[in-house]
Amino acid sequence: MTERKTEVLAVLSRLADAWNDGDAAAYARLFTEDADYVTFFGMNMPGRELIESSHRALFEGPLKGSKMVIGSGELKVRFVRPDVAIVVSGGGSSLADGKPEPGRESTLTYVLVEEPEGWRVASFQNTRVSDPAASAA
Repeated sequence: MTERKTEVLAVLSRLADAWNDGDAAAYARLFTEDADYVTFFGMNMPGRELIESSHRALFEGPLKGSKMVIGSGELKVRFVRPDVAIVVSGGGSSLADGKPEPGRESTLTYVLVEEPEGWRVASFQNTRVSDPAASAA
């Protein structure tokens, strides 16, 4: 594994650690100031400040004690330039009991950029995994 790939994956690990600690400020610091954060239901939360405040409300409310898992399934890291990486992975979360929640599995897409202070997430999208054929039945 290259050093750059290791650095990018370390950011994802820190994201999970911050989520699992319920630390909205630490979570948001890993995003660029002008990041786009697209939730699993399609809402865009632009900017680090909104990412922090919305996650603070989640961590103190409905997702208190939840745990994040990044990298379940196949993990793909692609550098489109030396300072820009796209990561596509499986992931999900569980509620406070730590057991995987059916229906919470997602495909996660990250665009990371290298800034003077290190790699940061410039764009994130969470798409719930679903089976369209099962929905149509």
